[in-house]
Amino acid sequence: MSVLSATGIVAGYGDRTVLQGIDLSISGGEVVAVVGPNGAGKSTLLRVLAGLLQPRRGSVSLDGRPLSAFRRIELARRIAVVPQVFETLFPFTVREVVGLGRTARIPLFGRVGRADAAAVDAALGDLEMAALADRRVDELSGGERQRAVIAMALAQEADVLLLDEPTAHLDPAHQLATLDFIRSLAARRGFLVCAVLHDLNLASTLATRLVVLSAGRALRDGAPSDVLRPDLVASVFGDRLAVIEHAGHPAVLPLPQRLRSSERDAHARSPRD
Repeated sequence: MSVLSATGIVAGYGDRTVLQGIDLSISGGEVVAVVGPNGAGKSTLLRVLAGLLQPRRGSVSLDGRPLSAFRRIELARRIAVVPQVFETLFPFTVREVVGLGRTARIPLFGRVGRADAAAVDAALGDLEMAALADRRVDELSGGERQRAVIAMALAQEADVLLLDEPTAHLDPAHQLATLDFIRSLAARRGFLVCAVLHDLNLASTLATRLVVLSAGRALRDGAPSDVLRPDLVASVFGDRLAVIEHAGHPAVLPLPQRLRSSERDAHARSPRD
């Protein structure tokens, strides 16, 4: 199984440093969710892991080989990336968009073969997009477009899947179905999955590991039950959230304003050391 490792990553843009020494290792079969507040460096970390942003210090390797030693086409065959926003200047159909995932598999001046068509059909079926295959992508809803982009990544047949907010624009049912499908792929095929997620409850339910970023540093890395603890949630996301256990997973809920006020009053009345 594949192993993607980052060691001592310091990275940023221009004069701004975003990541402050990140160590992370992900193995095939794992689904790792990177969570944290806005500006914590989650998307930057994903870009570094994909080889799209060179770190200022530190290194990233795939199966023990530095990403810098791979040719771009080699990386494209191994690592699939689902960005937050996918835009195209042309009115491609859904099938054509998904077919873009085969680009790294087709030789220069080569033709689309049966294996390519089969991979596209399989990805369309997996994401329940077959009925929309001939629709123009600019005619789709935001959620449908997002599923088409995930299907494009699956058609790539890479063994590393990096997703930046893959459930953006999806309704709750499709959020669960999509992430559950991705987790099953990781388990059945040994895919290595790393996803940036804002929804802590989705991350808790469907990820095998959580990595919490704050101010460019990894504060905690482990199983959801070990990571989503009240002290950490309060320190990273604020004191307006409560952590409870639901169906064997930690769940994060907003505290009503009335309850927050009463808690503050009780704290103010309590004797101090």
